[in-house]
Amino acid sequence: MKLRLACADFTFPLLPHDSALDLISMLDFDGVDVGLFEQRSHLWPSKEFKSPSKQGQRLEKWLLNRGLRCADVFLQLDPDFIRYAVNHPDKSRRQHARDSFLKLLEYARASGASHVTTLPGVEFEGESSRDSWGRCCDELAWRVEQARNHQIVFGVEAHVGSIAPTPAKALRLVSEAPGLTLTLDYTHFTRNGVPDSAVEPLVAFATHFHARGARKGRLQASFTQNTINYGRVLTALKLAKYKGYVGVEYVWIDWQHCNEVDNLSETILLRDHLRSTWNSLKTDFTRIHHDETAVS
Repeated sequence: MKLRLACADFTFPLLPHDSALDLISMLDFDGVDVGLFEQRSHLWPSKEFKSPSKQGQRLEKWLLNRGLRCADVFLQLDPDFIRYAVNHPDKSRRQHARDSFLKLLEYARASGASHVTTLPGVEFEGESSRDSWGRCCDELAWRVEQARNHQIVFGVEAHVGSIAPTPAKALRLVSEAPGLTLTLDYTHFTRNGVPDSAVEPLVAFATHFHARGARKGRLQASFTQNTINYGRVLTALKLAKYKGYVGVEYVWIDWQHCNEVDNLSETILLRDHLRSTWNSLKTDFTRIHHDETAVS
């Protein structure tokens, strides 16, 4: 099983998009995690979705010219993730989110991607947790079915501030929305002091993976401060026969202190660590599994 590494184009927001893709290619990644984040990424859904197939085909051409593939397309419709949350109580906002998701699938298919990601929804004030949760499961189940019709895998990222901020809630979500998978990012749990061992059961439901440094109190941290045991993580992925990309996903935004590390250097350090560790697993998997479990 080959380790396929991707890098997020939104890791380098200060570069023009073509330069960011050039850099990712020079860094010898296999794929690109494409961010469609309204008003805060290179590509905005409001612009790309005016002609989803055409723009998706253009993206695929840009990537192939650089020897890259589209690993995932991550859709966020507004800088405020509550405004168009999939389970918003306002029916018109939910419909806008549904219409945009269908355009996302068209766009992703044209770009050569077989995986898309959205946020899972939130718990809304002024209504019961049960109502927020039930509407969320209904909306996510609808998206699973639409994605399946397009032969695309759909995952959500359980994140800080979402309806699934803990591993237990994320497990419940995938069990109550049949077919739903996870774009798994340990850092959202690590920030809250959750140990790797508590996150590990989610690996079985992961179809995409985000990797970066993190520690308690910091969603994003340098490699030297990182407390996530990526040797253990890769062992778990290998045991689960994981077939997706591992996306190195440093971000540079003024949120959760995510603009306090050198994204380029940290991307290189983590890339090299993931590769060397994966190669060690190939040659001595039994020993590495024992060692990494002991570390935890």
